[in-house]
Amino acid sequence: MSGQDGQSTVETVALLPVLGVAGLALLQLLAAGAAAEYAGHAAEAGAVAIVQGGDPASAARKALPSWSAGQVSVIVAGQRVRVRVRPPAPLAKVGELLAAEAEADAGPAPR
Repeated sequence: MSGQDGQSTVETVALLPVLGVAGLALLQLLAAGAAAEYAGHAAEAGAVAIVQGGDPASAARKALPSWSAGQVSVIVAGQRVRVRVRPPAPLAKVGELLAAEAEADAGPAPR
């Protein structure tokens, strides 16, 4: 093994933590994107429930995957449904920063 071979091994080993952190950051951004999509779908489901005379908060929660059960808030105000979903994150602050909100409107109130 020559000196250059040893140096490239050391450089590779030193780079592994950087690659690991970059990979985890990428996965966290993907989770944030998924949370944004899920929030939109849940808000729409809540608005549809309003139109159909159902429980909008329950419909919004049922439209979300099971991992989000403790990380979602649903606010119903009149004909509007607002859903906030925090993506899973190793640190709670990161999840809060990447939380996604979506709002859907069920249209004018019936007369």
